[in-house]
Amino acid sequence: MSKKGIAILGATGSIGTQALDVIRAFPNKFEAIVLTCGSNAELLVKQAIEFKPRAVVVTDSNQFNYVQDTLKGQDIAVLYGESGLVEVVQYEAVDVVLNAIVGSAGLKPTVKAIQSKKDIALANKETLVVAGELIMDLVQEYGVRMLPVDSEHSAIFQCLTGEDDNPIEKIYVTASGGPFRGKKREDLVGVTKAEALKHPNWSMGAKITIDSASLMNKGLEVIEAKWLFNLSIDQVDVIVHPQSIVHSLVQFQDGSIKAQMGVPDMKLPIQYALTYPARFKNSFDRFNFMDYPMLSFEKPDMDTFKNLALAYESLRAGGNRSCILNAANEVVVDAFLKDKVGFLEMSDIIEQTLNKVDFIAAPTLEDYLETDRVARVITKEIIKD
Repeated sequence: MSKKGIAILGATGSIGTQALDVIRAFPNKFEAIVLTCGSNAELLVKQAIEFKPRAVVVTDSNQFNYVQDTLKGQDIAVLYGESGLVEVVQYEAVDVVLNAIVGSAGLKPTVKAIQSKKDIALANKETLVVAGELIMDLVQEYGVRMLPVDSEHSAIFQCLTGEDDNPIEKIYVTASGGPFRGKKREDLVGVTKAEALKHPNWSMGAKITIDSASLMNKGLEVIEAKWLFNLSIDQVDVIVHPQSIVHSLVQFQDGSIKAQMGVPDMKLPIQYALTYPARFKNSFDRFNFMDYPMLSFEKPDMDTFKNLALAYESLRAGGNRSCILNAANEVVVDAFLKDKVGFLEMSDIIEQTLNKVDFIAAPTLEDYLETDRVARVITKEIIKD
């Protein structure tokens, strides 16, 4: 069997670096054809020298010249920006595009990759949050596979393997509850950035860690799950599971429930997306029941953590509503990380943006992109006021 060619969009982030760990562990199975980064040019250069991809892409204009100069003589093409991302996903040698870009910037490359008949290993949940119906229609049209990388969606995907003819009654997306589980709104008034960035179980980038603390991450995952698995909104439930051992569950029409379990380590879902339907032997940590004698489950508090309720509301509204939600959230999280807004203010500002951006019931790709732009402008104006 020839090596599977992988394009890693977001190679220097948490998912991207762990994906390279998987490729490193299976050098005869995978080849890194493309690596991309935002601003972490130094790490991208190190990765490029080790893995010798055919191309790298830098989306930060301040770092492009550095990467180009440093990789001179390496026989590696150096491309820039969104146009570079869209170009490299079309390479003939690429079999799977692992999209680990943070935010809605992952949308256009995903669309082009699907149109180029590449399988998608999706860690960029915003692609389906922003334009889920459009993306899944394209997946159907071009006959490619959408392989989930998020631990929760990978868990559901794994539970559904072999169950093609068995209707789903409900899925349960598990949430750790983040660092503020059990707190009420009055407890969160003075929350600091440092406190919000202390996730109890997972090591992730700053944006997704803040989303986890505010439960927006779970809201985005609910939206993603609805589109990935072709479910009604009422079939997707969230359950808080502080130990992060059960990664999600599927209940079938006979009442039977299947769960996928394991230690909190993203390398396993990444590997499964790249090797599917095979499971390769690895040296990852194994789960030991004796380390977790108690596994507990709770109902999420949607009054304190309004973002989860806003996500459900956006999904029920349909159209471009989830696109507005996502754009506003990206802006407020960035503002929170820069100490411009408080923790509780984030959901209030998102709600205001949802009420100010025009609703489009059946958006095109251009409508989604324009909605994203307008929602960002309006959210920034609300923050300034």
